[in-house]
Amino acid sequence: MNDWPDAWSDDNRNNRYGRGSANAQPESARVMRQVQRGQGGQNPAAPPYGGGVPQQQPYAGNQGQDPYGNGNGYDSGYNTGQVYGGSPSAGGSGGGPGGPGVMRSGGLRSAPDWRKRVKWTAITVVTLLVVVSVSTYFWADGKLNRQVDLSKVIDRPDAGEGTNYLIVGSDSRAGLSAEEKKKLRTGSAEGKRTDSMMILHTGGNGPTLVSLPRDSDVEIPSFVGSESGKTYKGTGRHVKLNAAYAEDGPELLVRTVEFNTGLRIDHYVEIGFAGFANIVDAVGGVELTIPKGGMKDTKSGANFTAGEQTLNGEQALAFVRTRYALAGSDLDRTKNQQKFLAALASQTATPGTILNPFKLYPTMSAGLDTLIVDKDMGLFDLADMFWAMKGVTGGDGTSMNMPISGSTGGNLVWDEAKVKTLVNELKNDEKVTVSGN
Repeated sequence: MNDWPDAWSDDNRNNRYGRGSANAQPESARVMRQVQRGQGGQNPAAPPYGGGVPQQQPYAGNQGQDPYGNGNGYDSGYNTGQVYGGSPSAGGSGGGPGGPGVMRSGGLRSAPDWRKRVKWTAITVVTLLVVVSVSTYFWADGKLNRQVDLSKVIDRPDAGEGTNYLIVGSDSRAGLSAEEKKKLRTGSAEGKRTDSMMILHTGGNGPTLVSLPRDSDVEIPSFVGSESGKTYKGTGRHVKLNAAYAEDGPELLVRTVEFNTGLRIDHYVEIGFAGFANIVDAVGGVELTIPKGGMKDTKSGANFTAGEQTLNGEQALAFVRTRYALAGSDLDRTKNQQKFLAALASQTATPGTILNPFKLYPTMSAGLDTLIVDKDMGLFDLADMFWAMKGVTGGDGTSMNMPISGSTGGNLVWDEAKVKTLVNELKNDEKVTVSGN
């Protein structure tokens, strides 16, 4: 007698329960328990044995309906691809492969917010630039050698319009080894003297660069010693201009220039042989056109053929020091010094140098290490000076020698009338009409 429900045979029994199974529960009950059917986590009762196992309804066309007629929204999700977050209508996120995001632990990963990324990138870049700029400023400012105290200069002229810089090239050998002195042909003289002196005026009518020949005949006025503090009364003594520097340094030189011109000097800038050569090498050399006939001077070491060429530090120093090979001697040398310094400033103030840290920092370091300036000189004043020098090269300004009327005892005598006109024009920041030698 078959004890199994109707329509069930022994074969059915063996196939459904599994031969040798230790579980007495029908396979259909165990399988159906894995499918969510009821609301609130309850499953409907299994169908009666006598009716057999109900046929599973196909997925297509029956979405949202329980195949057992309970209406509890059974849907596997495989027919729509929504296998991660469920359908949006059922409260899911719709985050399947076709949805707006991908399920991760903790929720969906939202799409990138590019506006926010650009904003924070810009903030980071600006912050970095500010930090680098501020750091560079304090680094460079700390390297300035503020040694000259213009407050020691007495009986100074009234200040005029614009700014006047006294730029001095000295023959200081400080920092040069014996080998470098030999290479640069500087000699080994003790102390230091001025090889070149220039007044650079900046203002509203473009820069004006006026060279003061070292052999200019000037009167040494009363002055206060820079070291002793003692007052020395003027005696009407006349000397060459570079003797003022040799006698008591930058302070007496400024006092002498102001006394003989009537023009107030606002800032003082001095550079020695070593610093000059190092700056030129740091910028990769300076392009210059040597005039017809070339230039050769055994004393300075100059040996140049005519035409355009790039001078390195050693060659540049020889160029600006040459005087014996020039027809006008010191007057022609000052013209060459103006020409070269303007070219150097023009090349230094280019994007290729300013925007290249591998060029900018060595150039700044080479210059700042050897520059001697007055105590009130700042980096912005120094930048103004270099930009003005560049303007002279670019044709926005004027370069000239101090007007000369003749000579006496080997000293060059200034043209008093022209000098007076020139000084008045500079004081009032007017267009210069005077021409020099």
